[in-house]
Amino acid sequence: IYLTATASKMSILGLKKKQPKTFKVKVITMDAEMEFSCEVKWKGKDLFDLVCRTVGLRETWFFGLRYTVKDTYAWLKPEKRVLDQEVPKDSPITFHFLAKFFPEKVEEELVQEITQHLFFLQVKKQILDEEIFCSPEASVLLASYAVQAKYGDYDPNFHKPGFLAQDELLPKRVLMQYQMTADMWEEKITAWYAEHRGIARDEAEMEYLKIAQDLEMYGVSYFAITQNKRDTDLLLGVDAQGLHIYSPNSKLNPNKSFPWSDIRNISYSEKEFTIKPLDKKKDVFKFYSSQLRVNKLILQLCIGNHDLFMRRRKVDSIEVQQMKAQAKEEKARKKMERQILAREKQMREEAERAKEEMERRLFQLQDEARLANEALLRSEETADLLAEKAQIAEEEAKLLAHKAAEAEQERQRLEVTAMKTKEEKRLMEQKMREAEQLAVKLVEQSERRLKEADHLKQDLTEAKDAERRAKQKLLEITKTTYPYISVTFTLVCTSLPSTSDYESASTRLDFKDSDMKRLSMEIERERLEYMEKSKHLQDQLKELKSEIESLKLEEQQQQAGLYGLHIYIICRIYIYIYIYIYNSNGNCIGKIFLLFLN
Repeated sequence: IYLTATASKMSILGLKKKQPKTFKVKVITMDAEMEFSCEVKWKGKDLFDLVCRTVGLRETWFFGLRYTVKDTYAWLKPEKRVLDQEVPKDSPITFHFLAKFFPEKVEEELVQEITQHLFFLQVKKQILDEEIFCSPEASVLLASYAVQAKYGDYDPNFHKPGFLAQDELLPKRVLMQYQMTADMWEEKITAWYAEHRGIARDEAEMEYLKIAQDLEMYGVSYFAITQNKRDTDLLLGVDAQGLHIYSPNSKLNPNKSFPWSDIRNISYSEKEFTIKPLDKKKDVFKFYSSQLRVNKLILQLCIGNHDLFMRRRKVDSIEVQQMKAQAKEEKARKKMERQILAREKQMREEAERAKEEMERRLFQLQDEARLANEALLRSEETADLLAEKAQIAEEEAKLLAHKAAEAEQERQRLEVTAMKTKEEKRLMEQKMREAEQLAVKLVEQSERRLKEADHLKQDLTEAKDAERRAKQKLLEITKTTYPYISVTFTLVCTSLPSTSDYESASTRLDFKDSDMKRLSMEIERERLEYMEKSKHLQDQLKELKSEIESLKLEEQQQQAGLYGLHIYIICRIYIYIYIYIYNSNGNCIGKIFLLFLN
């Protein structure tokens, strides 16, 4: 049992010894984040190769793993263990996979598409973060290539205004330099973007890098230095061309440059850094950095850039040649694929256009058919309507014919009525003439009666005078005194005529009284006859008036011109009657008659 336990314990200890210790690493690329579990004994090269294999990168000499050390940065050394370097003690340890060295000519040196893409993303970020100065015009052009690389060909139907609102395409310095809205900048970028039609994503990124490599600050790493211990502030720039000395306020134009071809040796001693030119006659340039770590970083960048500088001027290695051949074949294949895709796209677009044309033609034919059906329906409706109108017209024609017959009958009736009216007019004129004659007769009778009345009045006056004289004589006889009655009586008797004479006189007086009575009776009789005649005449006038009124109404409906004739006849009749009444019984009855007429 002891031996078994001891063996088990030893086997467990053996397993524990075989399990290596690991640490967590977080690697951030320009478009992704990755985490790895690394062994403690791993060197920087092991981790770097793992990242390159994961990314699929073969052009590894441009890149490195950068980490932050206090207030500066450093690159992971490939020959030393990872944990033996000054990496952060965090878990996981964070590294940035970035381009450490930049090519002189991107189109010739960058072979792989992934290499181009990583350079494109890094240079774009540096431009947007204003680590690389770029003019506004170049910024807009670079932004248009970035949009082409992201969105492909411009399609106005798909890329509506505002589709770039969420994209960061221009440096803030450029946006603040001009008083332009985001829509204005988008319009300018879209104008350039529309001209890049047909450019693939890798080609657009390469065009972006070709423009960016001509910028003054492209691929330059800047370090603060001093010269000759007098603390004269300067800037040291390291890039693919060599070393450059700048003023602190100007990173664009160097005050002095040392190309790699003119440098014989570079060395440092603590904070002092020495540049020895290839021409021994030239002075050695020395400067001082703030930290020893900075000098190490400068020397590391100088060695790497110089090696690449020398490598570019030699024949490519077999690996690079293979890579370039493969890249060339890949580009040719992609070009062929793009051409095929372009042809297919063109054919698809033509097919879509043909389809749209057919659909448009179909819609047009449908519209034409619909319009034809509507026109047919309208024509049918019009035919029905015309049939109805024809029927209505026929009925109207019948109705008009009926009305024409009725009008003809009415015309005949009117002609008969007119003939009757003429006959009635003739009868009325005859009645008028008869009335005029009657009025003339009445006037003549009135004049005759007036003359007779004058004679009777004269006879009455004479009778009254004779009576008055007889009465006067009788009074004279009766007034004689009594004593003389006999004498007087005798005288009177003798003086008076004989009895026959007296009787004749009395007879004459009696005759006069009888005449008066007779005359009064005759006047009364004539008055009664006149009243009867007047009443009869009034009845005739009323009848004539009613007839005239009825004729007048008929004449107003048929012939309005007879109205004046009616009025004229009535007025003439009334005038004759008035004259007759006035001459017969005086003004009072005439006025009463006028009131009656009114």
